Amino acid sequence: MKLIHSNTPPVLLPPRALVPLIVLGAFALAVMLSACAAPRADIEQLALAEAAMARAETSSTAADAPKELQLARGKLAQARQAMSARDYAIATPLAEEAVLDAQVAEAQARRVRAVRAARESAKAAADMQEELNRKTTR
Repeated sequence: MKLIHSNTPPVLLPPRALVPLIVLGAFALAVMLSACAAPRADIEQLALAEAAMARAETSSTAADAPKELQLARGKLAQARQAMSARDYAIATPLAEEAVLDAQVAEAQARRVRAVRAARESAKAAADMQEELNRKTTR
């Protein structure tokens, strides 16, 4: 665990290896709780999935995380079909997965953009250094 130092009391953060387990545990809990929920909760979960997809459906996400976005679209389509068939036990978990997949797509797109920006910054710094070296050797 890492200790963050600041003026606030110390906060312990879980190591990166535990994050997927925490997410998986939260997802499993949500699935178990949704199995007992009424159809209204299922409709609300589908609405959440629709909103998450609307947020993720940007041109940059489509360009930078197409596979992840397609996975989310597929799960949302399956959730809609299951909801139409009144198969709420299938629809709700699929809608929850669609939300998570849409969030993964957004995160992946942000990561790709950050890597691209870092590469561009490194190239600009190298170009500047090269120009400085040329000017000092004259």
